[in-house]
Amino acid sequence: MRLSNKKWSEEEFFSQRRQVLAGWPTGKEVDLDEAVAYQKSIPAARRFQEKLNEADKKGVTLIQPRAGVPLIEDHIRLLRHLETEGGADLLPTTIDAYTRLNRYEDAQHGIEESIAEGKAMLNGFPAVNHGVAGCRRVTGAVQAPVQVRHGTPDARLLAEITLAGGFTSFEGGGISYNIPYAKNVPIEDTLLTWQYVDRLAGYYEEQGISINREPFGPLTGTLVPPCVSNAVAIIEALVAAEQGVRNLTVGYGQCGNLVQDVAAIHALREQTREYMDRFGYQDCSITTVLHQWMGGFPQDEAKAFAVICWGSAAAALAKATKVIVKTPHEAMGVPTMEANAAGLRATGQLIHMLADQKMVEDSVLRDEVEQIKREVRCIIEKTLELGDGDIAVGTVRAFQAGVIDIPFAPSRMNAGRIMPARDHFGAVRLLDCGSLPFTKEIKDFHRQKIEERARHEGREVSFQMSIDDIYAISKSRLVGRPRD
Repeated sequence: MRLSNKKWSEEEFFSQRRQVLAGWPTGKEVDLDEAVAYQKSIPAARRFQEKLNEADKKGVTLIQPRAGVPLIEDHIRLLRHLETEGGADLLPTTIDAYTRLNRYEDAQHGIEESIAEGKAMLNGFPAVNHGVAGCRRVTGAVQAPVQVRHGTPDARLLAEITLAGGFTSFEGGGISYNIPYAKNVPIEDTLLTWQYVDRLAGYYEEQGISINREPFGPLTGTLVPPCVSNAVAIIEALVAAEQGVRNLTVGYGQCGNLVQDVAAIHALREQTREYMDRFGYQDCSITTVLHQWMGGFPQDEAKAFAVICWGSAAAALAKATKVIVKTPHEAMGVPTMEANAAGLRATGQLIHMLADQKMVEDSVLRDEVEQIKREVRCIIEKTLELGDGDIAVGTVRAFQAGVIDIPFAPSRMNAGRIMPARDHFGAVRLLDCGSLPFTKEIKDFHRQKIEERARHEGREVSFQMSIDDIYAISKSRLVGRPRD
């Protein structure tokens, strides 16, 4: 198919399905009519979009961990622990790395090795291999709604099996699960495969089943300027909405400066709604998610809890609909379920303490909101211009031109010309704007912010600032100041 931001016909969609479902034997288990009937049997309390919409109306922030192990019973035990001991409002199923790369035979070997060794030999849950019945055992074993979280450039078969398996939310997108995760996958290819995922979710919607879709907000999770992550989230939301998705959660990865983080969530919600309405998707519900700090963590558990709690405070004060929670073992590898639950409890405590408090909407906060929105508007409007009004086509050309540019991404499809660094107060700015389509005023703003920091630190503006900032939080600072 040729890429365009146009809703697929049922003929186009069902034509591809035959090939997709043939990708692994468990694909034969998917009967779409039966899957729709099964989804309709899931009570509202275990449906993702119901819980998100209720939280959004009440102005509360829900908490959700990351978690996934290879074997079904072990995974159920893990999720139940996070639900009962951690107090998770929403639950995940994090997919293993082999499945993310569509290497299902390797995933099967990992399942067999996990059984033989009596310990996890995969870094997540191989949902495709476990099939529809296995997924239903998981989603039916807990009281909270369960989401699929992964990192897959081609997630078509994964989506078919997991949605038939009772999952009510599916994360990712054609940009956010390509550029930060893959090296050689063309952006046009992933936009097409993710249109399939969104058309599948849209098909469920047409049958009266609302599937929550969540673009992956943090991208590389390393000093990503809010304008870049917000622009990508809005683009992925627009592409999903065109295919029929009607429940969207747009996300943002915590940068660390409280004002900027709160402003970014406000700007993301406002601008997503603005663009949705502009292109005729007024019936889409929009919620938000803040991901706690995605960069390097301190190894000391007490210090790690401080980082977790800072992200919790940002989510609560921004009134994000949910927050994705880190663990105190973040610097040491895969966390135990006890450590994961501890991160949830710490987050829950902060969320509840701040539930009745609001961030003062002073001129500093509002100026930051408007600054982010101006920058996002430059990126999206130029992307639309490059695509002659088609946001999908424009996205491919925008990456080619560096109009969309994600810092520290491994993809060869990404220009890699922008260079972020923190300003004197820890907000993420741009040391080099690359080819982002900013006005002179915006470029001057970033230059002045970086120069202000350089003056305070008594050094020249340089790439070393970015390096220092990447490691700062793991060394108990936010801004990577030079040593005295």
